[in-house]
Amino acid sequence: MPTLLIVLGTLIVLVLAAYAASLLWKLKKQTQAREAAIAERKAAADKRREEIFTDIRYIALAMLEDRCEISEGVVRIAKLFEVLSLSERVSGDYPALFRHFERIRHHPIMEQRKALPKPERMKLDFERMKSEAELTEDILEDAKRLKDFKLANSH
Repeated sequence: MPTLLIVLGTLIVLVLAAYAASLLWKLKKQTQAREAAIAERKAAADKRREEIFTDIRYIALAMLEDRCEISEGVVRIAKLFEVLSLSERVSGDYPALFRHFERIRHHPIMEQRKALPKPERMKLDFERMKSEAELTEDILEDAKRLKDFKLANSH
């Protein structure tokens, strides 16, 4: 009888050990799959981020080459920085661009602009032109630096 109990006990321990090993193997596979998914998402996010940086550089160059209006370029660049949640971080590096953006950010565009009465559109145009006249040189200086934009490490 004691031999039977020893054999039975050993068998139970082996079965439990095999079950524990299979659970550890499954955990390892899940961990690897999760790490691969995280790496894939990070790579996709990094690629998207670099595409947006490329767009920022392109718009800045277009502003310098007079292929893009100042206000349009300012709005596009500022909104791209907002998409990346970098506005606060870079606003001090490009003060004129962000100062102009703050002045015109509330201006409606496209269909909403067309729907405004003419005097209201003229008032908004005057605000925009006044800000552009005051800041154009400094905005273009910001654009010169932005055409080669690289995000500095925060460390």
